[in-house]
Amino acid sequence: MPFLNLFKSSNVLETKVKEVFANPPTLETTRLKLVKISPEHAEDMYSYSCDPDVTRYLTWSCHSSVKETERYIKLLQKKYTAGVFNDWGLVHKQTGKFIGTCGFTSFDYENNTAEIGYVLSKDYWGQGLAAEAAECVMEFGFDNFGLSGFCAKCMEGNDASMRVMQKAGMSFENIYKNGMFIKGSYKTIIVYSVTKEKYYSLKG
Repeated sequence: MPFLNLFKSSNVLETKVKEVFANPPTLETTRLKLVKISPEHAEDMYSYSCDPDVTRYLTWSCHSSVKETERYIKLLQKKYTAGVFNDWGLVHKQTGKFIGTCGFTSFDYENNTAEIGYVLSKDYWGQGLAAEAAECVMEFGFDNFGLSGFCAKCMEGNDASMRVMQKAGMSFENIYKNGMFIKGSYKTIIVYSVTKEKYYSLKG
């Protein structure tokens, strides 16, 4: 593709992403609703964001108080409005609890791909919910943004996250020794990925 056309295409995608996340649509899976994160979710978000088991392999540290979570969600409202925050909150249909987040960590506009990320309350681990949310987000990206593929990353040792990637159809791509400096030390980063064609061929 000529450079000028590639530049135009990436600009169109970037504009569309900003427009969508200025007021993100509610999505649904069998067990989850994916919603815009709002101030009403602060207490539920804090309940898992203060858990060291949840944040162990994340780039951010535990929230120290509900007030910190409230401030964070308030900041997110500005980021949504600016179209620069690309996550949904996860609401468990059966319990009505806000149990985590899932969305687009970043976009590679030139290559028409994106990275996804997810966080889930420990109370809901081991039920396949993170993979269910990840697949919903990926399919939204394929269908609405025309993306050609996805990747996801985790720190070495985060076997649960690797299982989520695998359940979502991703395959091992690479490992980066001391790839990121996180919480005071270098961490080894593992990358999984999948193309649109491979994803849908696996889903039948």
